[in-house]
Amino acid sequence: MHQQLALYGTSQYDASIAPSYRNSACGPTTIYVILNYLNSSAPSINKLYRQLGGTKIGLFKWRLIHNLRELQPTWDIRTCSLKEALQEIDAGRPVAMRFDRYFSLQWQNKKSTFAYHWVPLIGYTIKNDTLSLIFHDNGGPQRDSQIRQALYKDNDKVLSFVKITPQ
Repeated sequence: MHQQLALYGTSQYDASIAPSYRNSACGPTTIYVILNYLNSSAPSINKLYRQLGGTKIGLFKWRLIHNLRELQPTWDIRTCSLKEALQEIDAGRPVAMRFDRYFSLQWQNKKSTFAYHWVPLIGYTIKNDTLSLIFHDNGGPQRDSQIRQALYKDNDKVLSFVKITPQ
């Protein structure tokens, strides 16, 4: 089974993003990409960085949810399970996905794709009972965002999901 949304990604290192934000702009970039996909008029990534409460060490999930609810008060914005995240993809909506070894207390999990990073989850593949998650990686210095895949089983202990559903 294969499901993938046609979503255009953005690099958190884009020239339009304040240089002091770039290293920690993955959360606001993820929300920017998702809001644009959902046909919402998204503020700039710089503005989202400030509105969502971005910091030099990243964007805390509870803060993202709280502050995004203030920006979109009629939307359903909350932590969700893997099953709900995949249902959102099936319904045509991307999900904010966070890799986090640090706050999940998985420092020794060297298999995870990222130590700490927010990305837009845009799809999944199930082949031979193995789940792969498809996401935009939000780019890097001198590199645009690319679509990548990661095995769920290598990342399950460090992943969390935020559902962002317009009402």
